[in-house]
Amino acid sequence: MKLKNNRTETTSRPTSNYTKKDTPKIQTAGKNPEQKSNPNRKTERLERAKKYAKQYTEKRSEWDKSKGERDENYSKRGGRTNTSGRYGEKEGPKKKERDLMNKLNKKREFQTNRFDKKKSAFDKKDKPYDKFDKKDKPYEKKEERSESKYTKRLKEAAAPKPIQPKQRFQKRSAPPKLNMKPAALPETGSRLNKYLANSGVAARRKCDEIIAQGFVKVNGKVVLEMGHKVMPGDKVSYRDKIVKPTNYIYILLNKPKDYLTTVDDEKGRRTVMELIANATNERVYPVGRLDRNTTGLLLLTNDGDLAQKLAHPSFGAKKIYEVELDKPVTIQHMNTIREGVELEDGLAVVDGIDYAHATKKNVVGIELHIGKNRIVRRIFEHLGYNVERLDRTLYAGLTKRDLPRGRWRMLTEREIIKLKYLN
Repeated sequence: MKLKNNRTETTSRPTSNYTKKDTPKIQTAGKNPEQKSNPNRKTERLERAKKYAKQYTEKRSEWDKSKGERDENYSKRGGRTNTSGRYGEKEGPKKKERDLMNKLNKKREFQTNRFDKKKSAFDKKDKPYDKFDKKDKPYEKKEERSESKYTKRLKEAAAPKPIQPKQRFQKRSAPPKLNMKPAALPETGSRLNKYLANSGVAARRKCDEIIAQGFVKVNGKVVLEMGHKVMPGDKVSYRDKIVKPTNYIYILLNKPKDYLTTVDDEKGRRTVMELIANATNERVYPVGRLDRNTTGLLLLTNDGDLAQKLAHPSFGAKKIYEVELDKPVTIQHMNTIREGVELEDGLAVVDGIDYAHATKKNVVGIELHIGKNRIVRRIFEHLGYNVERLDRTLYAGLTKRDLPRGRWRMLTEREIIKLKYLN
């Protein structure tokens, strides 16, 4: 092969000096390739087998003549395992003879076409293994054990029971119904100012002024007494319009920032009444006050008695606030707040105070029941702190659970009962 530089490539392969016909043949060990197969090999094998079979039958006939006929059990089992049998220890067949007999028996099984089809004494199909044990003794039927009481009870419980016909019973006559209605209570009536407040005219104090001005009539007559009792069936009118008491409504609001806690504002600023405009058509008003920048729980209702009860500090309506300040609160200031802070209008006593966050020392939770104006902000401003965020998280047992900011919900009956029986 020529390359680009006119050089020839030399190969390192050895050249062979012999052709394909001269290649040596490898012979297999133990076989002579020149020796041819014997075509009469099968016939010789058969003759040899016949010879061995003839010798075996002659030997067997000699044994039978000397020792007698074999018993039935021996022929069925295919021979005895123990040496102390019929042949004795010395007269039994030797190992070579037994091997020869086994070989002949195998050949007789495969060559059935050349021998008579007779049942062999050593045929495995006729071995009744289930009738004899290891000691060549027939099995005896064992007596079945008697069933225990437990198994009998289980069988009785599992056995199907006959279906019994339904028993018909006579229906008993129902006892006479008792009149469980309570006796009628004496009609006591309600005060006129309370009746007007429940009707949604105004708050109770405002109703006293309306009564004193002579705008209220009972059964067509002007009434100036504030403690006048309004009995059931009386017709009360305000400025010639009949007034009826309305159903009590209780609304819990989560107040956001920049909303005033009032019914109406002269300057046109946003109020909490805008947030509950679609809640009811009745006239409701907030219980207590929250600053414009204060968030949290606010209760609105038309129940004057409950509103007065919650607003008065003697009833102990618990309120909890979360306060975020501009700097961490020291332990000394925490202790002074617990003992009480002296303000311009008197001593401000709180029920409890503690840190509301594990790491942030500027977030504090404070609990109180007094209802003074801006009391929480004034306490911290007196100690040199600026309140950045103020949130009411609990009010008279009511919480903000499932109530997002700016949303409202109606109180449940259970919550209303708790508020009315608040001590």
